[in-house]
Amino acid sequence: MKKIHESASISNEAIVGEGTSIWQNCIIQEDVEIGNNCNIGANVFIEQGVKIGNGVKIKNNIAIYKGVIVEDDVFIGPNAVFTNVINPRAFIDRKQEFKQTIICKGASIGANATIICGNTIGRYAMIGAGTVIVNNVEDYELVVGNPQRRIGFVCECGCKVSHKLKCTSCGKEYQRKKNSIMLKG
Repeated sequence: MKKIHESASISNEAIVGEGTSIWQNCIIQEDVEIGNNCNIGANVFIEQGVKIGNGVKIKNNIAIYKGVIVEDDVFIGPNAVFTNVINPRAFIDRKQEFKQTIICKGASIGANATIICGNTIGRYAMIGAGTVIVNNVEDYELVVGNPQRRIGFVCECGCKVSHKLKCTSCGKEYQRKKNSIMLKG
């Protein structure tokens, strides 16, 4: 069953999946697709054409603009910022220049992070609070800072992977894959 706060404004042309909660003062425009069992926090704006997968948690005070695709099981921390054009000007229409941003399955974005458009955040990657993403983030990569810099890798469970490519919490083992890692086996 959906739970939608009475102050939320949701277009009749938006699709909201079963088990999804949408909290106070949210604006969901037309042609938005939100999957099942999502939690959309207070004061969230989702622009037309945005696609959000299943099991996504979007915390408070976030605007997700056209061109952003959020896959399943993603966490987006409070006050995270998304852009959709590289060189905006109020007096120049650049809607044809919007760049696609993809947040892949299981990724986590920390509070106050800024995601510059045109980048992909890989599967199960973790973006530290306040980080500014200016390039693609690899699967399982842990990045912090402005601009982003890699400080290691994280497991699907969200804990750090040791230099021996083993999760320090759940024990899953990984192997190298070019610039990233992947589950062993």
